Amino acid sequence: MSGFLRYLRRNPSLGVGIAVFLLLFAFCAIGWMRYDLAKAAYPLAAPANRPPSLQYPLGTDSQGRELYAVMVVGTILTLRIGFTAGLIGLVIGTVLGFVAAYFRGTVDLVIKSLVDILLTIPGLLILVIIASASRTSMNINLLALIIASLAWMGPTRNIRAQVLSLRERPFLQAARLSGMNSVEIIFLELMPNLLPYLAASLVGSVTGGIFASLGLEALGLGAMREPTLGMTIYWVIYYSALIKGMWWWAAAPVVVIVMIFVGLFTIGAGLDELANPRTRRVV
Repeated sequence: MSGFLRYLRRNPSLGVGIAVFLLLFAFCAIGWMRYDLAKAAYPLAAPANRPPSLQYPLGTDSQGRELYAVMVVGTILTLRIGFTAGLIGLVIGTVLGFVAAYFRGTVDLVIKSLVDILLTIPGLLILVIIASASRTSMNINLLALIIASLAWMGPTRNIRAQVLSLRERPFLQAARLSGMNSVEIIFLELMPNLLPYLAASLVGSVTGGIFASLGLEALGLGAMREPTLGMTIYWVIYYSALIKGMWWWAAAPVVVIVMIFVGLFTIGAGLDELANPRTRRVV
């Protein structure tokens, strides 16, 4: 533990990110103990349009939902969407990136060309089309899969570039001469060297997945019955909450979203410093 704390002194970005997520965890844990989330986060659980008070710390919305409970459930669901989409995208991107960069030739040309072509198409437009077609059966898992369908392209390109930079290093040449086959080289030599980079890439993929989910949900293309952060913003817009002076309804999801992105950004910066020795600080 003392060694970890010393490392956080050298890498303050990672420390800030961890602290932000600890605050979010405490926020959700308190809400989990205080509320029956299966009821309080859904309509008709409380009087509508109540401002923040001792009884309702974050107020209530026009659907009669306790906003503290909504934020607890919404934070969990939004992070779940982001992690699911980001992890699926990173796994697919890692496989394609390793295959393209290590084996080269026609396989590399096909994968690289496919990624380059797809990256020229506006991703949000494709997601909107797919989500619109699936709107009647939309749920949290389906939304995550829709976002994941485009989340692999960036990781594929970036990981391919990283593997290409390692492919001709002396330690790989030595591994080949020692008789290791391609699978052994990938899993025993390349993968361990890229683990810090893959961790940083996962954070980036999760951030992109959350951003995409918020965009789709704010357009009304999410799981309408679920109190995610994006759907909360959609209902704020739908009921013209700010025009009615219900500032607390808009402030709650915005503050939580800002905390999530600040936490992810600083953790990503900290992991990037870990993955790139040239940026490491010495204290």
